[in-house]
Amino acid sequence: MTRIGVISDTHGFLDAKFIGFFDGCDQVWHAGDIGNIDVLTQLQSLFPEVYAVYGNIDDWSVRAEVPEIQKFTVENRRVMITHICGAPLKYNTAVRQQIAEYRPDILVCGHSHILRVQFDQKNNLLFVNPGAAGLSGFHKVRTAVRFIIDSDQVKDMKVMELPRRLS
Repeated sequence: MTRIGVISDTHGFLDAKFIGFFDGCDQVWHAGDIGNIDVLTQLQSLFPEVYAVYGNIDDWSVRAEVPEIQKFTVENRRVMITHICGAPLKYNTAVRQQIAEYRPDILVCGHSHILRVQFDQKNNLLFVNPGAAGLSGFHKVRTAVRFIIDSDQVKDMKVMELPRRLS
């Protein structure tokens, strides 16, 4: 059993409430637009494993540390993380090609700032966009997701919503 926390679009701000939400997670996945290397370093100091990708706003210091696409296996599930991918039935060309080659069970992306978790029947995968966790952007609430992978099952999906503005 592996406990996963998923976050994206922090844009240089990592809220302590999301860190608390991820308490006990074995892995944290960041789907890009990290914002600065300090956010990545903080995640790496707090969690046993961090898988992250860079996004379109990330500078050279972040891009030097993380790839554009991550592909790995957790339990019996193949995972692919990228920042910009589109959405089920509307993936961009590069992502469609990666899906065809890698056949992920779970596809994680960010960029849209819109929380969306959906099973993509056509590609037989779970699509997860955790929305945006940072303060920058057009989103009305900040969100993150956590769940458990237990062998071949994804279960106990939870969402945390925080106000857009700090109180």
